[in-house]
Amino acid sequence: MADPIVINTGPIIAFARIDAFDPVGKLPYEFICPEEVRAELDEGASVGHPRIAPSWLKVQTLKGPLSPIILSSLDPGEAAVIQLALEQGIERVCIDEWKGRRAVLAAGLKVTGVLGLLGRAKKLGIIQAMRPYVERGIQEGIRYHPDLVRQVLHLAGE
Repeated sequence: MADPIVINTGPIIAFARIDAFDPVGKLPYEFICPEEVRAELDEGASVGHPRIAPSWLKVQTLKGPLSPIILSSLDPGEAAVIQLALEQGIERVCIDEWKGRRAVLAAGLKVTGVLGLLGRAKKLGIIQAMRPYVERGIQEGIRYHPDLVRQVLHLAGE
């Protein structure tokens, strides 16, 4: 059975921009997002961005209202991702934004991001190389610290 992972808006958009929905969908994860993330994706489509609806994404409703404490420092999507993970007892969250990653770790959860999932896809043989995806992301305006990119590609043997 696939491990659940709660995913934020940013990584979903990044995977769309680098054309990685197919390999990501083959990872041994059940990708879940809260309704707030689905709403952010739909809002983007309503202002002219492409509609993003990967077949592997499952949308879930929070059990309660968003915590005002979490909302005080994060946007609603990030706050909902953390709250859903805590409510459902899901230990892993996919989020790229630094502030969100710090909040995930402070909540006692494990964090990964786009680069981590691409590395996992390579390790499992789902993709042959990370570099084309990373380079496409950079060309698409996705910002990663150059040292992080070098380190991740080095660890992947690229």
